[in-house]
Amino acid sequence: MADRSDLMAFVSQMGGDAHLRVEESLGSGYVRLRVAEAERRQARHDIRCVEDMVIEMLRNARDAGAAHIYVASSREGNLRTITMLDDGVGIPKDMHDKVFEARVTSKLDSMHMDRWGVHGRGMALYAVRENAVSACVTSSDEGLGTAMQVVANTITLPERTDQSSWPRVGTSDDGMPDVVRGPHNIIRTCCEFALEEHGSLEVYLGSPSGIVATARHRVRPRVGSKQTLFANDLGTLPVLERLAVASDAMELRDVAAGLGLEMSERTAHRIVSGQIRPQCSVYSMLVGQRGVQAGRDADLMADPRGLRLAAEDVSEFSGIMEQGFDFLASRYYLRLCEDPRIRVSRGRVTVTFEFEDDG
Repeated sequence: MADRSDLMAFVSQMGGDAHLRVEESLGSGYVRLRVAEAERRQARHDIRCVEDMVIEMLRNARDAGAAHIYVASSREGNLRTITMLDDGVGIPKDMHDKVFEARVTSKLDSMHMDRWGVHGRGMALYAVRENAVSACVTSSDEGLGTAMQVVANTITLPERTDQSSWPRVGTSDDGMPDVVRGPHNIIRTCCEFALEEHGSLEVYLGSPSGIVATARHRVRPRVGSKQTLFANDLGTLPVLERLAVASDAMELRDVAAGLGLEMSERTAHRIVSGQIRPQCSVYSMLVGQRGVQAGRDADLMADPRGLRLAAEDVSEFSGIMEQGFDFLASRYYLRLCEDPRIRVSRGRVTVTFEFEDDG
């Protein structure tokens, strides 16, 4: 025992904080790491790129019961910022910091196995924080959903060079849409997740201003306009509903900033006035443009024998169809499960609405 004490004292003296990482020496240069150090090293290994960080955040939102996940992505210099909002069960305020600690989980009796491995060990957010410049819950509470922001340095945590191209989508053996090619960027990560989880949740992806515009358009507040009018603090509302009920541009800017979505007052005015259009869900974009690359090049969805529709027109037309469906929804207590799907075939444009009884 004395020899071990002498060894640990020597390690402490010569190696700075090395003694905090070593449990015992096994001889011949071998040591047994402390649990905390082993966990830290595993967390570093689990996430090797920004895209890995994004999928862990998506899985975390899914496991929190989210039906809608909004992903805002932006980059300034070498810093990539991901702000993710969801309508899941939320995180109690006294747990906002603790959820980033190792082995902290709300899934004591369950875990989730998916194509990306096991989820539910209480290590996902810990791994995210270990690999990020910063990671925090910007707003959440029980029953209010969650807004979370992570900032990564792309020098130390690399990402794909091409972050603007959407993947090409084909058909799998079972006839379902499937990603077949494209850079393994943040967009593809969200696409693969959206396809995997279709039917249980929807994913929206865009710039911070695009996400605010989309949430403001698509989220249906559960509180009435009169309740909102007399609400002293919108922070008591679910995180996504705050964007929908903000009364003017200044309030929208402040609400968005509180969630980790910074924008100028001018941009907020453009959103309120409808100049920044809401986006389709990732799944709707993929299905509406199956086999066609979407992105900045305004790629086309087309019947090769006739009509060709620009991607931005498909998105806008889907939004118009959704507004038209509100007529039936209000009369028959219906609720859309996802964005209207637009398909083009020879001499025909087909609009599909998937809905459920909301009565």
